[in-house]
Amino acid sequence: MSAAFHSAGFEPWDVTMSDLLNQKASVAEFRGIAFVGGFSYADVLDSAKGWAASIRFNLPLIQQFQDFYNRPDTFSLGVCNGCQLMALLGWVPGPDIGGSLGAGGDMSQPRFTHNESGRFECRFISVTIGDSPSIMLKGMEGSSLGIWSAHGEGKAFFPDENVFSDVVNSNLAPLRYCDDANNVTEVYPFNPNGSPLGIAALCSPNGRHLALMPHPERSFMMWQYPWYPKEWQVEKGGPSPWLRMFQNAREWDQIDDLCRCLF
Repeated sequence: MSAAFHSAGFEPWDVTMSDLLNQKASVAEFRGIAFVGGFSYADVLDSAKGWAASIRFNLPLIQQFQDFYNRPDTFSLGVCNGCQLMALLGWVPGPDIGGSLGAGGDMSQPRFTHNESGRFECRFISVTIGDSPSIMLKGMEGSSLGIWSAHGEGKAFFPDENVFSDVVNSNLAPLRYCDDANNVTEVYPFNPNGSPLGIAALCSPNGRHLALMPHPERSFMMWQYPWYPKEWQVEKGGPSPWLRMFQNAREWDQIDDLCRCLF
């Protein structure tokens, strides 16, 4: 993740939750936050719940994150475990659609649950990128791209049907799993988790906050691609189309020359 943002011109800083809890760092110092993938707190409490609890149940820290979210000059990206976290915090699709940024949470908030297969799924899959307000996906609409996916709990779950409808109708689910014919699918293994309508990502209505289960940071160089169409005219050691995501964040007109991103 750090390499992807650095390649796009950012100054990445690796900040741990311990740094934030011990007040050695503050999210107020940054313009961007990338919540990375992995297994936070070993996921023993379910996907990203331990991570979310360390923020929700610390009042000064939850206030820091809420202030960051509400600032007009910030953006965030959550991948895999980070995607699960952003959903639990209510950052996507956001308080205007469903959920809550407060410490108590909201049972109507969309989240990501166990794969229908009941197991961890790791493979190179395909997603199609649709219209959305996401600043990081600008100019990528209409593309179908290969991307690495690795998770055990990635099925998009919507407790409230009205929230689900709002997300779909407002184009707040910008990435969908697709089959070999580029058709959005719920069929395994093209859809690795059984998400409805193939939903692989959620974003906020203002486009500044994006959460996705697949890993663009593990796919932003062509040498990371196990396969790509023969007609692609690319350098094997060069960047893949996913670098555009990170470049879009860098080019976002509210980000100045001192771009700092927290991980």
